[in-house]
Amino acid sequence: RPVGHKSVFSNHIWFSVPSLLTSFLHSSKMSGIENTFRKFAVYGDRSASGNDMTGKNFSKMCKECGVMDGKAVTSTDIDIVFNKVKTKGACTITFAEFQQAMKELCIKRFKGKSPEEALQAVYGLIEGKEPGSVGATKATKVGAVERLTDTSKYTGSHKERFDESGKGKGLAGRQDLADSSGYVGAYKGAGTYDQTH
Repeated sequence: RPVGHKSVFSNHIWFSVPSLLTSFLHSSKMSGIENTFRKFAVYGDRSASGNDMTGKNFSKMCKECGVMDGKAVTSTDIDIVFNKVKTKGACTITFAEFQQAMKELCIKRFKGKSPEEALQAVYGLIEGKEPGSVGATKATKVGAVERLTDTSKYTGSHKERFDESGKGKGLAGRQDLADSSGYVGAYKGAGTYDQTH
């Protein structure tokens, strides 16, 4: 068997795959989708290549682009589909796997539409989007969360952590600040020694 046979064979495969991909990605819509995929893929990781996306970033993208609506498509659905399309043992998905995930999710998100129409609709949500910066999302104020975050209802030591307007006091509200005067705490005659002696 010739020595160079293996490298020639692997090069042959290498060249045939990109030509299939490039013919598929020639439409401008696909390049817009891939652009969005890459932006979300590198979000929060400066060393990322943009060729594959973590589950965390996939979930972020689905939330911010409106693929996940909380009704037809939930965060659980996003996680299930992500784990279904990714290569076994991998913790990221490629763009091709991402497209497979979108085919799965679009049917759930746009019930009643044909798979092609649903896929176009999902890609319409994603195209041209960028990851939002930290803090851009509004605080949730729904049901129980609203009661849990209402500082006027706090009791005990937690009550001391907020002022009247509900704004946190920072360290002053969390720590008993040390008294370095040398007197026992709450001593009535604190600071009188120098006057009497």
